Amino acid sequence: MFVFNFKINGNKTAKILLGVLCVIILILTAFVCYRVIFNNFFKTNDDYLEDSTFELNTKNYTNVLQNVHNDIDTYVGQKIKFSGFVFRLYDFNSEQFVLARDMIVSSDFQTVVVGFLCHSSIASNFEDGCWVEIEGTITKGDYYGEMPIIEVETINKIDAPTDEYVYPPDDSFVTTSTVL
Repeated sequence: MFVFNFKINGNKTAKILLGVLCVIILILTAFVCYRVIFNNFFKTNDDYLEDSTFELNTKNYTNVLQNVHNDIDTYVGQKIKFSGFVFRLYDFNSEQFVLARDMIVSSDFQTVVVGFLCHSSIASNFEDGCWVEIEGTITKGDYYGEMPIIEVETINKIDAPTDEYVYPPDDSFVTTSTVL
């Protein structure tokens, strides 16, 4: 039978553990400094979303419309993309139209027209009732009071979608940030 007798030098072991601990702390410090300096560590999700374009669909259309109308200042500058039909009122100028959808308000399919007022220098190229998809930026303007107006950046004629209707806003839609 062999018996091994190990002598452990406590002073030397403590120095080795302290050295390893210092190396780990230095690596973590270097990593954090790198993230802060080079990767915009303090940039919030809202900062990232500000640069993106929010796309409306039939499920969130009226909820977003309601939120933007209720708190215009929060959404000014937000890029938005959605489709609808061109709808004009008698007092619009040639550069204005509502990008509209029919919102079902009763079980017998009675509808009302809802949408965002849009401004585009080429709006007169699109007749009433034609379907278009726009991309633009939310601004604050005046039409019988303060309201959001979409400054159209791109506009393309499209075919009518299979689901043309939208539904009234519901309480389940909760915005989680200051952008859509």
